[in-house]
Amino acid sequence: MMLSAARNKMTKWRHSDGKSLLLAGFLLCMLFVASAQPPATEYQVKAAYLLDFGKFVTWPAETSPKNSEAFSICVLGDDPFGTILDNTIRGEKINGKPVTARRVHSLQQATGCHVLFVSDSGERLSRNTISALNKSGMLTVSDAHGFWENGGMIQFVFSGNRIRFEVNLDAAQEAGLTLSSELLKVARAVHGKNATGGAQ
Repeated sequence: MMLSAARNKMTKWRHSDGKSLLLAGFLLCMLFVASAQPPATEYQVKAAYLLDFGKFVTWPAETSPKNSEAFSICVLGDDPFGTILDNTIRGEKINGKPVTARRVHSLQQATGCHVLFVSDSGERLSRNTISALNKSGMLTVSDAHGFWENGGMIQFVFSGNRIRFEVNLDAAQEAGLTLSSELLKVARAVHGKNATGGAQ
């Protein structure tokens, strides 16, 4: 019942202001965690976050989604989502472009991705690898420990029984990405020289 009500609210707010949509999305994420569903629920929450992140980031002109046929959310390495990510993004659009899900296994295959989830797969999480991904102008996200400290842009973390995220603002800015102030306000923490905000 709670999840159904949250989804209905998101549908009604889809054409409202950005702040309402973002808050509705994060409300749904928290309800997923609180609903005592199977372990896969964790990745339902993370998939919803990945979609919302794409709505509150501005890319540099050369990698802007406006220049692409689709808005691509990619998973690098082992895929923990299964069909969850595909179900989450089905029928969605960002910047007027249909959202697609891709699985990639190398930096070369990641070309054209806008949001890249880096799975916790050892050597792929090295600082040099993350730096190379950032230079490609994509939003890098992971749930691997130490991701933001190694130069990743957004890292999922657990806070109590809730899935939250922390932001490396320096990494995003160095890649030419602009993160909405509304996104930064609901982050658990924002790190960087110009960091302000973040909700505890």
